[in-house]
Amino acid sequence: MAGKKLLKLEYTVTIIIIAAIIILILPFDFSSNAQANFISRWCDKYSRLEYMFSVINAHESEEILKNLKNAPDAETREQILIRVIQPYFRIHKEKLPKRYSTKFMNNTKVPRSSRYYFDDTYFSENGMIVGIKDLKKTNAQEPMFIMMFDINGILPPNTWGRDIYGVNIYEDKIEPFGAELPMAELKTDCSAFGTGVGCSYYYKIGGGFND
Repeated sequence: MAGKKLLKLEYTVTIIIIAAIIILILPFDFSSNAQANFISRWCDKYSRLEYMFSVINAHESEEILKNLKNAPDAETREQILIRVIQPYFRIHKEKLPKRYSTKFMNNTKVPRSSRYYFDDTYFSENGMIVGIKDLKKTNAQEPMFIMMFDINGILPPNTWGRDIYGVNIYEDKIEPFGAELPMAELKTDCSAFGTGVGCSYYYKIGGGFND
């Protein structure tokens, strides 16, 4: 009888240990799977952006550039860009409420003074959020606009390098944020110690989450 009780106790303890291990492992697995999904969707969006700009450069670039240069202000320029990308990303005309906010990967809130703070954000297909920002360009080597894509929409984490990625838009090309950084700096930025902005390029070239 005592032997059966001991065996039952050992069995119960074993079950508890296994359950505890599963509970500890599951959140990590869920987080990793969610991140892999975000990265995959970002790569898909970037491929669509590349296609869009190849079509525009082949057929409409001169007219669009002319309209942008003749636009009286930044808001008009942003609206021109929205009309250009509307067929590809189905952007809604209504801007998002101001309560939407974003964070860097190091868990600090993106301040209004940051280059990566977007005043104008819009809903797009499947609940994705798209941000567009006109830049004061001084030469042809600088981007005209920057764009952000919150793959997960208003749902958390709303964090650069997690579910938010971005691109520089030049007169004749687009580039993911971080493309100009050396590899060592890129890896640091795409970590818990960095902003996560450079992950836009890091993941595109095969860098892994939590490398």
